[in-house]
Amino acid sequence: MRTKLNRQQITGFWAAWIGWTLDGMDSVIYALVLAPALTELLPRSGMEVSPARLGYVGSVMFALFLVGWGCSFIWGPIADKFGRTKALAGTILVYALFTGASAFAQNIWELGAFRLLAGIGVGGEWAMAGTYVAEAWPEDRRTMGAGYLQTGYYFGFFVAAALNYTVGAHYGWRAMFLCGLVPVTVSVLTLAKVKEPPRWKDHEAEAKRAHPLAEIFSQKYRRRTIVNAALLSVAIIGLWAGAVYEPAAITTLAKRAGMDAATSARMVSFGTGTLSLGTILGCLAVPLIAERIGRKRTLALFFTGMMVTIPLAFGWAFYLQDGLAPFIAILFFMGFAGGNFTVFSISLPEQYDTRVRATAFAFCTSIGRFLGAGVNFALGAVVLRLGTLGTPIAWTGAAFALGILLVPFAVETKGQRLPE
Repeated sequence: MRTKLNRQQITGFWAAWIGWTLDGMDSVIYALVLAPALTELLPRSGMEVSPARLGYVGSVMFALFLVGWGCSFIWGPIADKFGRTKALAGTILVYALFTGASAFAQNIWELGAFRLLAGIGVGGEWAMAGTYVAEAWPEDRRTMGAGYLQTGYYFGFFVAAALNYTVGAHYGWRAMFLCGLVPVTVSVLTLAKVKEPPRWKDHEAEAKRAHPLAEIFSQKYRRRTIVNAALLSVAIIGLWAGAVYEPAAITTLAKRAGMDAATSARMVSFGTGTLSLGTILGCLAVPLIAERIGRKRTLALFFTGMMVTIPLAFGWAFYLQDGLAPFIAILFFMGFAGGNFTVFSISLPEQYDTRVRATAFAFCTSIGRFLGAGVNFALGAVVLRLGTLGTPIAWTGAAFALGILLVPFAVETKGQRLPE
């Protein structure tokens, strides 16, 4: 019989889950409003509006957002030294404020700055929430807890899609960004209601004396830190290629099918919901599979799914004359394979001691975002040159082949207790 959760563990989980949900909502809002926002702001910035220019500037904006995500590693040492819940509340507050500020952007430069700053908050929430749940939940429930937690991010896709279907379709892209202010309330409640995990409290004095950034590259942790960062780089490149460019691809396919702007927006919402449903199911499946066949084999299995579905969607369905239906169908399976991020939510906390756990989680999840930003800059240039987003995005599926080759170098933690 599994250990029963106490009130604090339940409250803490829901605070982390809701924060992660709103984080997912925030991440997808920009992808959903990319076309209308840039269509308005490009002329104000002295640039013409064209499909290639939208693709290029959109990629640069995504890259800036990822740079902000990369800078979010700063939350790790903060969480290790001052507490998980304080850092968690801080990440939510930062991304909420700067998402709301994006509603007031008057040109692409202001929008880019706000997205960069919002990214610093968005990027830190996963590491803080994942660390909190791993430490606060009982040993016999934390693996499944990681799966439950990870669904929050993709449930946020549903929320963003619903907002786009209603608020976005009727009030425009600025109103969508204003919805991003909602998480401020969650930040305040997190500080007020959620206590620090007892595990961190037991090691608080030790954590305050530690030098976590240096320690995760000590002889004990160096190899696993490098491998984890490399594997997460692969996963992040795939996420931002497959998920973030999905709305623009559906918009193109819907227009090719003769749909008007409002109908196209609704199709984008439907496609995003399909992707999200697949990913939520993938997140719930990962803990069950990982407990049976191990963390490494599970990651390789889900990477294979991404390697196949990204080229199928963007390299094949995107170029069909009536490609909208097959593209959206493939999105479900791409979403399921996108549940690979849950493997990291399970395995990263299992590889590091409490005094450096948040720093390791934040660093490994952040370094890949810098690489992802570089890939987005490159993708933007290729999209502008070729005048199409399908082929360049399809080729990012090859990154998962490299990831599969890296998996054997990772640490297998199946059956191991969370280190003290």
